[in-house]
Amino acid sequence: MELLISSAITEAWFNKLHKHLDSDVIIVGAGPSGLLCAAELAARNVSTTLFESKLAPGGGMWGGAMLFNSIVIQAETTYLLDKYGISYQPQCNGLFTADAAEATSALIYHAAHNGAAIFTGICMEDVLVKNDSVCGVVANWNPVKRLDMHVDPLSFSSRIVLDATGHPSEVVKVLTLKNDVRLRLPDGVMKSECSMNAEAGEKACVEYTGEVFPGLYVSGMAACGVSGSNRMGPIFGGMLLSGYKAAGLIARALG
Repeated sequence: MELLISSAITEAWFNKLHKHLDSDVIIVGAGPSGLLCAAELAARNVSTTLFESKLAPGGGMWGGAMLFNSIVIQAETTYLLDKYGISYQPQCNGLFTADAAEATSALIYHAAHNGAAIFTGICMEDVLVKNDSVCGVVANWNPVKRLDMHVDPLSFSSRIVLDATGHPSEVVKVLTLKNDVRLRLPDGVMKSECSMNAEAGEKACVEYTGEVFPGLYVSGMAACGVSGSNRMGPIFGGMLLSGYKAAGLIARALG
């Protein structure tokens, strides 16, 4: 029985890996914007691969604020909660709260159920750049990277890559550090995230969601990080709207 269990696990996992060595879209980071974008794209039959460096997807949604696992959503975002079956309660001034565990698990479920392939414990360490366009990522096990082990990575190709890595904007950071490129931003360069301003951060999170280099898009806090916008703290409406916007832009780009 033990060998049958091991065989079933390895066969299923490696079949998934082999199938997604080449995808339409690779999303790096399984926080709220990445998960929602994956769910939306997969529902449109877009081949979607999602890499998350931690053991569980969800990003900062699990912890809410200071481990108070309730999250805040604006009124204009509740239609997305309704779409994904997430319950919420009214608070004040057009704000609503949702249970962080319910909201996060719902997004994970729908992304996986719709057909996105979620790989956890895997981090991006480089990008594939050909013909002045990002066309995939180079990935390795997160423990390998954290232990600084000399182990070569694998390459995964795609037509589009989405940086949904949150505050660090890891994909854009690697691209700009290793290559002499100009981003599709007002000054053409990546900026540092500014201090807390929830209202400004929520607006910028959605506004700057889009393509910043041929083949490379940003969403969620990564959009704030590359544009020099503010962080917004434990309010998640902008990140959900950003993921939804990214899915629409990417789907149109894929044709």
